[in-house]
Amino acid sequence: MIEYRPLRIALLGAGSVGAQVARLLTENKAELAARVGAELELIGIAVRDLKADRPAGFPSELLTTDAEALILGADIVIEVMGGIEPAKTYILQALNSGSDVITANKALLATHGTELFDTAEQVGAQLYFEAAVAAAIPIIRPLRESLAGDKVQRVMGIVNGSTNYILDRMDTAGITLEEAMNEATELGYLEADPTLDVEGYDAAQKAAILAYLAFHTEVPIEKVHREGITGVTPELMRAAQRDGNVIKLLAIAERIDADKAGVEGVSVRVYPTLIPRTHPLGSVHGAFNAVFVEAESAGQLMFYGAGAGGAQTASAILGDLVSAAKRHVAGGPGLADSVHANLPVLPIDRIYTRYQITLEATDQPGVLASIANTFASHEVSIEFVEQTPTLGRKTANLEIGTHEATDASLSAVVAALAASDAVEKITSVIRVEGI
Repeated sequence: MIEYRPLRIALLGAGSVGAQVARLLTENKAELAARVGAELELIGIAVRDLKADRPAGFPSELLTTDAEALILGADIVIEVMGGIEPAKTYILQALNSGSDVITANKALLATHGTELFDTAEQVGAQLYFEAAVAAAIPIIRPLRESLAGDKVQRVMGIVNGSTNYILDRMDTAGITLEEAMNEATELGYLEADPTLDVEGYDAAQKAAILAYLAFHTEVPIEKVHREGITGVTPELMRAAQRDGNVIKLLAIAERIDADKAGVEGVSVRVYPTLIPRTHPLGSVHGAFNAVFVEAESAGQLMFYGAGAGGAQTASAILGDLVSAAKRHVAGGPGLADSVHANLPVLPIDRIYTRYQITLEATDQPGVLASIANTFASHEVSIEFVEQTPTLGRKTANLEIGTHEATDASLSAVVAALAASDAVEKITSVIRVEGI
């Protein structure tokens, strides 16, 4: 028997995600009440335009443009507006009024997360954000709770479905980046301006959030190293296939030990990388997401599923809503996330990684020795070299794979090769992960 008073839910935003949240709250009202121990009453939906088209069955009678009044009358506020403002102002208002907040706003969390979490802690409210990374894939709660007593070493994931679709189509269909992007746009995976996705900004925001949780450390978005996929060519794809690899845009958050970097810290980065097809992330196709976690005691964990979509994101939001509602019924203040580790965020040149470098070199005696000496002089060890002649030219194509070295040393090698008289041109440089 439900005896607790109805909990008042305010919804900010009525786009594809907001519409799905409203639908699920309405359709599953009785079942949610049974799970929580209290009725969840949707008291209003704040929108910018009351006259905009809504899907059939949408509870238009709940629409309002007065978000502030709606927030002040709520126990729990769900923000799915997106963007920085007015979402930030509304969330701070909700937290300061004592309401718990559920958000899917990765951009806001990546840029102003510290302020929002501090505010929640000061007033005893709770900020939930499972839907901010990888939609329906439950990765926030495992990092926030299940692995809180473990030592996470690394989080590596495909967290942007649009770019994974593009790279997967280039790999499986042999098409160009432009052709794959056109397909993604037609399917609705890319916006008219695809910069946020293809240049890695979206993945970088999510990487900052994952690092915050995994390493209990604040990671300013400007300290996330970011590279996009616009340099990935069909030639790179074919070379990856030949070697049993695939190219993925990976978001990587990693704990760096003091014996490697001189100081214990974390590295957070996003870039396209070669990864073996046998690696769990190598088999993630289409617009799906996956996050691979390595922890000291738990070992290797894989989280996989749809990383975008209104229904999928709404599923994660409803999961947070049930948690928030149960906390209200049970009573007690919200629990703050720990950032007490406060490890330094290390620059990209301090990490250890591998490179695969493809170049065109003059085909004459002594060239290979000269190139090998360039690697050795920068303390980079070569793992393999594959040479093929260039038709009709007195040059040879070299594909060189390295052993692990600092990114600074590897970058110095690339610069030295580019300046060498023995090298006609550097065709491609790509990092290698998952080995």
